[in-house]
Amino acid sequence: MVSTLNKGCYLLNGNVIVPDDQDAAKALQAQGVSVSKEEARENTIAYGILKAHNTSGNMEKLCVKFDKLTSHDITYVGIIQTARASGLEKFPIPYVLTNCHNSLCAVGGTINEDDHMFGLTAAQKYGGIYVPPHQAVIHQFAREMLAVSGGMILGSDSHTRYGALGTMAIGEGGPELVKQLLGQTYDVDMPGVVAIYLEGTPKKGVGPQDVALAIIGKVFGDGYVKNKVMEFVGPGVKNLSADFRIGVDVMTTETTCLSSIWQTDDEIKDFYEIHGRSGDYKELKPGNVAYYDGLVRVDLDSLNPMIAMPFHPSNVYEIAEVNANAADILADVEKRAKVSFGDKVEFSLQNKLKDGKFYVDQGIIAGCAGGGFENICAAADILKGHFIGNDRFTLSVYPASTPIFMEVVKNGVAATILETGAILKTAFCGPCFGAGDTPANNAFSIRHSTRNFPNREGSKVQNGQVASVALMDARSIAATAANQGVLTPATEFDGELNKYKYHFDSTIYANRVFDSHGKADTSVELQLGPNIKDWPKMVELPENVLLKVVSEIHDPVTTTDELIPSGETSSYRSNPLGLAEFTLSRKDPEYVGRAKEVYAEEIKRREDVPFDQLSPETVEAVKAIWKSYPDVAGKNTGIGSTIFAVKPGDGSAREQAASCQKVLGGWANIANEYATKRYRSNLINWGMLPLLIDGEELPFKNGDYVFLPGIRDAVKNKADNIQAFAVKAGELKEFSLKLGNLTDDERQIILDGCLINYNRVK
Repeated sequence: MVSTLNKGCYLLNGNVIVPDDQDAAKALQAQGVSVSKEEARENTIAYGILKAHNTSGNMEKLCVKFDKLTSHDITYVGIIQTARASGLEKFPIPYVLTNCHNSLCAVGGTINEDDHMFGLTAAQKYGGIYVPPHQAVIHQFAREMLAVSGGMILGSDSHTRYGALGTMAIGEGGPELVKQLLGQTYDVDMPGVVAIYLEGTPKKGVGPQDVALAIIGKVFGDGYVKNKVMEFVGPGVKNLSADFRIGVDVMTTETTCLSSIWQTDDEIKDFYEIHGRSGDYKELKPGNVAYYDGLVRVDLDSLNPMIAMPFHPSNVYEIAEVNANAADILADVEKRAKVSFGDKVEFSLQNKLKDGKFYVDQGIIAGCAGGGFENICAAADILKGHFIGNDRFTLSVYPASTPIFMEVVKNGVAATILETGAILKTAFCGPCFGAGDTPANNAFSIRHSTRNFPNREGSKVQNGQVASVALMDARSIAATAANQGVLTPATEFDGELNKYKYHFDSTIYANRVFDSHGKADTSVELQLGPNIKDWPKMVELPENVLLKVVSEIHDPVTTTDELIPSGETSSYRSNPLGLAEFTLSRKDPEYVGRAKEVYAEEIKRREDVPFDQLSPETVEAVKAIWKSYPDVAGKNTGIGSTIFAVKPGDGSAREQAASCQKVLGGWANIANEYATKRYRSNLINWGMLPLLIDGEELPFKNGDYVFLPGIRDAVKNKADNIQAFAVKAGELKEFSLKLGNLTDDERQIILDGCLINYNRVK
């Protein structure tokens, strides 16, 4: 069972919970405790790490400098190109460029491998570390080679989470890494810290994904940990292996938290020793009296194998419940799908039920969540002596790094898996985002990976294709595979799950990974393939802005996968204009054409074409504005596009969700709220206004114009309310927008038009 406290609490000696209510003072006194709430806040693990990395001198307004940076091959080209345009000469801290997303080089001719050669030459030129394709997924390499207890790592992938090893890690869009490369800081208000209090021991067959999904199912819907730090404490921590903790930790991203951190102990000390880095370990635990802004209580004893049904990691059930009520639950999934897909596809899951059993078509154990050593070994134990059959069901297993692959070969686990008919593949993140093992149309895939958003697995609704992904633990995936595709919880496995000793062999890294050891070689020329393009020129925010709404999305949540699809688009992420052609393609295929029409008007404006000579539609809007604002003209008023979405930005950290809108002439998003800090940060760093509007009733609709008079001054002067007008039928209808909290630097980035411009001005 997972429960939440509706208030803050004190944690005494790591195992006594005192809710922050009217009886708190009496309870603390009974324990002999005399400490203020402010002092107790400083006793969390998170506070200590953030304080050690904060450069502002003000713990309410943090300016963080990280110890290390990580990126993979669909983000590092854009990051380095941005930093080069801003004056980059050398990587100031260790920066690891891994190649685990575009590793197959199967789309777009040479362009994926061109990106890899760019990455290698960049690591040589600027003093970085380059991990070749198929060696390790980004997060496993970081765990094995980078994490340090008490350290901080910033990565350009949303699942940058190494809290189980004592490293506070944050996944953000590329511009935040650019800031670190240029000696700037990560600026954020001091986040709330929520205790994740673990007690008990998981039963046999329950794995880390089960625990993670149970937590996500409880806290995602109400935003209980949104933009906060999840701090894992309590007596249950010691009952989990390092691999188990890592598997829970990496999934904290799906709660929309900012970061995570765990208390450390001998289990984590052993992890560092196994990996030859014992000096990087230190014990971390909260002080004798620590104050938390909330508490999630997790009874590990009571948890059962879980499944996150399509199409979100929070759509969580016990597997036994799905088997008992499959028809009703599948009908609910179909109903939810209707919200996202409309009538674009025929989507039904009822044919998965045969003779009262739920049959799935595919199993995947992969990536930073599923590809760990213990997960693979446990799966092998469950599969031993079985075969997956020669019908529809398939099973693929991707070890998260070559050292893990080497170890399962040496200890015989690889042979056990292959004997079943399953396939072992190299370290690759593709199944997680639709670049590998895409299922057949209407197939149902169960995966120990990180996400199951619509189309995330690679199908294309706009072409009439749709498949479903459910998230499960490797153990239950193996039990299902042993049952030839019949959905089966691992608690039904009556054999033994062995404890395997892991031996880490770093030889392959020593022989293959390029490590500059921080030494830059300025003589190296960057190798630029034909698909690697510079960012187009962007202009500063004008005095006024005329926006046209070119997409209106009323889904409860809009993911970054829907804003800019993953999968086949990945090969174009080094080409800003080429990638922009895919913007919203799976959600609103008309968006790109509409945005381009608006941008054409803006280009004319920049070429000094008078407003009364623009398109008839624009002229009509401008004439309505002139009635109240006669001074509006091309020299002081920009023309751009905007989208409305209820809650955009859940999921990936990819900056392209914002930059693609920007290069198509976008100047703003309007939303009821932003799903994550990282998406809002991406908008800001690309010079876009992260506007907020209250209420469900909108004063505009898709195709309408919105006029923002004096928007530049409003940003500069920190206005609480932004005056806005919907332009309708020749009249202006006033309404109010907000920008939310912005740092002074963020305001200047918006004023300058983007982070590149901001750094050029500096």
